[in-house]
Amino acid sequence: MGRITKIFAALVICLGFVACNCGQKCRSGKDDKCCQDAECCQAKARAAAFDEIVASRRSVRGYDASKTISEAEVREVLAAAQEAPSWINYEPAKYYVAMSPEKIAAVKEALGRNKDRLEGVSALIVSAFEQSKSGFVDGKIVDPIGDQWGAHDCGLSVAFLILKARSMGFDTLIMGGRDADALRAIFPIPENETVMAVIALGYRKDDPQRPERRPFDEVVKFF
Repeated sequence: MGRITKIFAALVICLGFVACNCGQKCRSGKDDKCCQDAECCQAKARAAAFDEIVASRRSVRGYDASKTISEAEVREVLAAAQEAPSWINYEPAKYYVAMSPEKIAAVKEALGRNKDRLEGVSALIVSAFEQSKSGFVDGKIVDPIGDQWGAHDCGLSVAFLILKARSMGFDTLIMGGRDADALRAIFPIPENETVMAVIALGYRKDDPQRPERRPFDEVVKFF
């Protein structure tokens, strides 16, 4: 690396620190100084990247059949889903993945009108949860809502799934309109598991518009 190149690189790094350190207090407790390492910049970059993932996620109803997702990539998405928190770390969420053309076609038939939105998907993932786990301790119910905690934990896991998928450039659609009995027969899914949703995984063909959200103050209350 030449001298000019080294100077330019050092300048870029220095300017980066100046830009990201604004308002950052030193971890030593001295309020009159900004932190002088790369950690501040990295933290801001991670926050910006996560915000972009959240902002760009959509429920996609049109997929690009020319692009496919490999089994290894699907495994990476589902490994992230397994990192979600759950009741006493029971991990009640379970997944059943259709990737072969035959299995995808069979799952589509269990999705009613949603099947017409799934041309070009790489995978269809059925989410379920094991009953009598979340909300239970040693097999005994300890909270009045019982297995609703299983649905809660399954939803947390699916949230991790769809955000990880988006971080990898993939798109998803969560579908609740499904024939649970038909899905049990396709995989099969045991009776002690509640079938929740089917999640499409693929690449978007178009860019869907962001739907309007309710006013923040209607959803969040501070006291």
